[in-house]
Amino acid sequence: MPKASLFNQEGSKVGEVDLNDAIFGIEPNNHVLFEAIIMQRASLRQGTAKVKTRSEVRGGGRKPWRQKGTGRARQGSIRSPQWRGGGTVFGPAPRSYSYKLPKKMRRLAIKSALSAKAQEENVLVVEALSFDAPKTKEFVKVLNNLPVGKKALFVTESTEENVALSARNIPGVTVIDADSLNVLDVVGHNSLVLTKAAVEKVEEVLG
Repeated sequence: MPKASLFNQEGSKVGEVDLNDAIFGIEPNNHVLFEAIIMQRASLRQGTAKVKTRSEVRGGGRKPWRQKGTGRARQGSIRSPQWRGGGTVFGPAPRSYSYKLPKKMRRLAIKSALSAKAQEENVLVVEALSFDAPKTKEFVKVLNNLPVGKKALFVTESTEENVALSARNIPGVTVIDADSLNVLDVVGHNSLVLTKAAVEKVEEVLG
């Protein structure tokens, strides 16, 4: 059964926490992990690229020359695609790039991401994480006392506004709640720091 070091908010190690083997101890499925990352990144695309077709560009209302007798190729509009300044054929139009993977694949992907972090011994648990008011200086103290890398993902049980605001201006640090836990955030950070309550919630949802 995988274990994670347990720290208090001051950064002192106070023990260890047993992690659920079915969530933090499986063999990571790299292919499913890859598919989940591609899906999330596709969903982040704006999809606002747009070009004008021949019906949208300005001009071209009159036939440029008569159909026959000029010796030139017949033309119906100076805004046809072959003309300079003409419309674009099959160009990009606003669209959504998002799609969904099957539920079982999404669950396997997040379990694989969590298990990979646990195998690398980059999962830490803190007893609790809360502040009376938003204070970046206080969060920096917590960060300096914990053995985390340059990029750290903090996961709380529910939305902790003061914690999120305290970490907002710290480069490389992200704070989310357990319901928002996702593959891209887990993979994109060196260390994963969960509160004890967040671990219980994650194991309850994914178990």
